[in-house]
Amino acid sequence: MALVFIPAQLRGLTGGESQIELPAASVREVVEALEARFPGMRERLCQGDELAPGLQLSIDHVMSSRGLRTKLEPKSEVHFLPAFGGG
Repeated sequence: MALVFIPAQLRGLTGGESQIELPAASVREVVEALEARFPGMRERLCQGDELAPGLQLSIDHVMSSRGLRTKLEPKSEVHFLPAFGGG
């Protein structure tokens, strides 16, 4: 099962849960499972069929640019991180 870390700004939807184990083989499946368990999560994580522009994705401590298409290993750690900008 993938271990999904929920950012602080989304924990209101999870009842305060910060980590959730879910059976998923891709980030898309993670989002679908989160939406089934916590309605409203998809609209916060996605824009259309892509990851929301204000989020970055880290899988097993490596930043991923593949978004929802990212494949997961059985024990992957998934982090949805707020994107940082500046200069």
